[in-house]
Amino acid sequence: MAGCRGSLCCCCRWCCCCGERETRTPEELTILGETQEEEDEILPRKDYEKGRRYEAVKWMVVFAIGVCTGLVGLFVDFFVRLFTQLKFGVVQTSVEECSQKGCLALSLLELLGFNLTFVFLASLLVLIEPVAAGSGIPEVKCYLNGVKVPGIVRLRTLLCKVLGVLFSVAGGLFVGKEGPMIHSGSVVGAGLPQFQSISLRKIQFNFPYFRSDRDKRDFVSAGAAAGVAAAFGAPIGGTLFSLEEGSSFWNQGLTWKVLFCSMSATFTLNFFRSGIQFGSWGSFQLPGLLNFGEFKCSDSDKKCHLWTAMDLGFFVVMGVIGGLLGATFNCLNKRLAKYRMRNVHPKPKLVRVLESLLVSLVTTVVVFVASMVLGECRQMSSSSQIGNDSFQLQVIEDVNSSIKTFFCPNDTYNDMATLFFNPQESAILQLFHQDGTFSPVTLALFFILYFLLACWTYGVSVPSGLFVPSLLCGAAFGRLVANVLKSYIGLGHIYSGTFALIGAAAFLGGVVRMTISLTVILIESTNKITYGLPIMVTLMVAKWTGDFFNKGIYDIHVGLRGVPLLEWETEVEMDKLRASDIMEPNLTYVYPHTRIQSLVSILRTTVHHAFPVVTENRGNEKEFMKGNQLISNNIKFKKSSILTRAGEQRKRSQSMKSYPSSELRNMCDEHIASEEPAEKEDLLQQMLERRYTPYPNLYPDQSPSEDWTMEERFRPLTFHGLILRSQLVTLLVRGVCYSESQSSASQPRLSYAEMAEDYPRYPDIHDLDLTLLNPRMIVDVTPYMNPSPFTVSPNTHVSQVFNLFRTMGLRHLPVVNAVGEIVGIVTRHNLTSEFLQARLRQHYQTI
Repeated sequence: MAGCRGSLCCCCRWCCCCGERETRTPEELTILGETQEEEDEILPRKDYEKGRRYEAVKWMVVFAIGVCTGLVGLFVDFFVRLFTQLKFGVVQTSVEECSQKGCLALSLLELLGFNLTFVFLASLLVLIEPVAAGSGIPEVKCYLNGVKVPGIVRLRTLLCKVLGVLFSVAGGLFVGKEGPMIHSGSVVGAGLPQFQSISLRKIQFNFPYFRSDRDKRDFVSAGAAAGVAAAFGAPIGGTLFSLEEGSSFWNQGLTWKVLFCSMSATFTLNFFRSGIQFGSWGSFQLPGLLNFGEFKCSDSDKKCHLWTAMDLGFFVVMGVIGGLLGATFNCLNKRLAKYRMRNVHPKPKLVRVLESLLVSLVTTVVVFVASMVLGECRQMSSSSQIGNDSFQLQVIEDVNSSIKTFFCPNDTYNDMATLFFNPQESAILQLFHQDGTFSPVTLALFFILYFLLACWTYGVSVPSGLFVPSLLCGAAFGRLVANVLKSYIGLGHIYSGTFALIGAAAFLGGVVRMTISLTVILIESTNKITYGLPIMVTLMVAKWTGDFFNKGIYDIHVGLRGVPLLEWETEVEMDKLRASDIMEPNLTYVYPHTRIQSLVSILRTTVHHAFPVVTENRGNEKEFMKGNQLISNNIKFKKSSILTRAGEQRKRSQSMKSYPSSELRNMCDEHIASEEPAEKEDLLQQMLERRYTPYPNLYPDQSPSEDWTMEERFRPLTFHGLILRSQLVTLLVRGVCYSESQSSASQPRLSYAEMAEDYPRYPDIHDLDLTLLNPRMIVDVTPYMNPSPFTVSPNTHVSQVFNLFRTMGLRHLPVVNAVGEIVGIVTRHNLTSEFLQARLRQHYQTI
């Protein structure tokens, strides 16, 4: 083989011989066209020690991301509990006193004071960093899909997100803290490996690793998975969430690292929460922020089963209803979001704060009035589910302690107040594990009110999650179905907690349209693998039903933002299109040797992230080489980069060492005898002097102009590589150039570390003072461009273009014809569903 030069074992297609290293005579080396020194220089060498160190550092960073994400979750959980207990403790005492004295209005004012203050603080934090609003999952999904959303992974965003979700949850809004945990983990994953922050400019370490977008995306994937794992105690579900919802590029090594990061986050949060709440450090009894508790039938009820095969039919129907409810929720929220974009966001920022306060005011009044007026007094159950472990005892204690007895006699409780006047996690546990009954009327009213208020709340200018509100709303729906089946149909064997869980899964699946990851998350949260089949069936049915009407809530908000998100695959009918049908033929390009004034003009008049490096096809190149050093350098580079089949075969035949020496000498002798230098020059001349008629001359010191004619704009251009905008700006900032009177070899050379020193925030060309640079100086971009990017032919099917673009995480895909000329470029915008549909309609019209 050509690659086994100097090795102890050489293999070819026909034989394999191993032994001592073969020594060749000077004559044989001459025939082979090489020397011993050249061989030593050509031998590929790899610093394996450096590679192992890099991998070890990557594992340590992944572990640190998981630990930090777990600590962020601990911080959020601790202060949410503290603020919520303070608020409900004061208000509940006031309600109990005022129920005797008739001063409930004072209790309502106290509750309004707490809620409005907390929501006002949350809104102010969003004004500081607008990206912190919402759950952050649509933005993280875009980032992992390859779209850079400004400010999404900044330290200031993390601080505003964490503090804002504290106040919005404590303020009584129907939002959850689990969704923002995913965004928080992503910010930790993006910022921690950089060891620097734009918000804290003085904190900066010389850390030479992970200075690329791909490494950063991998760490963001790990952080997002750690956020899911910390929120639900579901490390496997977090890994699958990152795979299903986000990353466009995935490999086995990344899977291990993401799972390790999720495990680190889960057990970090578990360790501290178990120690703080139970006082038993190291017991690992509270795996996530949201715990469903243990689903177990009462020991006294021998006929009870968690679920039976007959119940699957009811679960399928619940999945259909959950999909319909989720589609309705998404439709209403989309209309609200459009209304906000037209009427709220264009106005002063104070209007957003007022909207948040209005939502908080209405929510607080509805919760208070419904708890005082609409509730029914229900008999407390005498039986209880007794578990052997302290965690189950703690769950039962939480369920019993969160029962509210407003205006009810002894041994009874107010069912509406028990659901409304508690933290959402406690209300979910009530619906999952409370043996007492909830009135069907109460459940129906609670579901309607909660559905409408949660739909209105999601999208206001506060950090807000959607997982817990959807779970609570769906649990009420499931518990209502269980009550109906028990009371009116006579199915006494069913377990109400199972139906509440399936209802929660149906509604959540109908809203977010997640399947694999959500199934595993719910299974891990329940610690019951027996629930795997009903949860999976319910989520599948809910997704199929909802997809018939609209997209998931996160995809809807991504679409409203106009982000070019790429799906997993294209539709079958898109294969009627080719790359030439969707590419952008109007190119902005640079030459291998370009004047500074041209580069500055290109960078300041365009927003492209990368530029093709090209040379023009001219029929009179020899005449141009005589007088102009700049054009001469470009043409010389073009000639040196031309690859012919004959030259490549000649080079390969000279390196075939696996032949016996005599056969090799005979083959090379025959080839050398047939070689004619004049023919080689003819081949080169034929490639240079193509059959195109000469186009109007464009010197490389001229910038692209809108006044170009059609011939000037679409002249044949030989493609040599891609150069990034950040690289061009770095070259200009550091003054990497040479004068026309000098050789290009005199241009300073920058190392990779120097080129990536400003990552991830390179200087803006509009903010640079380039007055010290001579605009007539020339920049040689060839040492810094990517000479071998992924390319496609103009006749490539769109499905192949799409798969290559998405799986390799590309941002630009040049379209190069059979003779090496670039004819267009494909970007993310050209592969969006809307753009492809428009091109397909245009294709049908031209047929």
